[in-house]
Amino acid sequence: MGRRRKAPQRLGGFTLLVVTCEHASNAVPRGASVLLKGAGSLLSTHRGWDRGAPPLARAMARRFNAPLFTGAATRLLIDLNRSLERGRAFSEFTRGLDPLARALLADRHWTPHRDAVTEEIGREVDAGGRVLHIGVHSFTPVLRGVRRNADVGLLYDPRRALEKSLCAAWLAALATAAPGLRCRKNYPYLGTSDGFTTTLRKRFPPDHYAGIELEVNQRLLRGGDTLDAALTRNLLGSLAQALRDEAQEVQGGPRPGR
Repeated sequence: MGRRRKAPQRLGGFTLLVVTCEHASNAVPRGASVLLKGAGSLLSTHRGWDRGAPPLARAMARRFNAPLFTGAATRLLIDLNRSLERGRAFSEFTRGLDPLARALLADRHWTPHRDAVTEEIGREVDAGGRVLHIGVHSFTPVLRGVRRNADVGLLYDPRRALEKSLCAAWLAALATAAPGLRCRKNYPYLGTSDGFTTTLRKRFPPDHYAGIELEVNQRLLRGGDTLDAALTRNLLGSLAQALRDEAQEVQGGPRPGR
């Protein structure tokens, strides 16, 4: 491992923030329409993509001058946030393809995204840096008839101290910035479930990599599939505050309000 990099002030104790949005598009690539025959009505739903997540991911990348990696095809073709093991990355439209066809889909869409993100993080870790990776997602307000009872969720691994501490600080800052917002830890999914961050945790040590998934309820979306500007500011501003608080904690000072 190379010489440890100095953490930029805006990132607290982290030397690099990497933003990803795996479900950023519901596009059907040229030549893939035959594979998704009958999926037309699903493409505009949460099955096809994460509405509202792309503009939030772009805003986060701009705010923190972070590299951004986004998916370019609908998750109904192949899900960049799921593993290839036991066909988890494939939908009902592509799961039944022969192994060669599935491998070709992975080579064209899944592997390039995963490799690019892994290489970006790996370079920083090899140089002695500490990486914060935030995967930006959104979730449908109602799933299988059950209404989700949160507006924002942060998914993380409670066994990894960096992730646990930052999420606690982020939620505390968000509660101050937007007290009416319903926020939960590891909801509507568990941060240890199958996902890209779960895979990356196996590759990078806990003191050099923190992987967090930000989940926002699609009920908060406004026209044009974007979040209210004030909510976006609160989400990003509270993250900035959490990073400052974490840096102060590392330096030995008390956090505000603690």
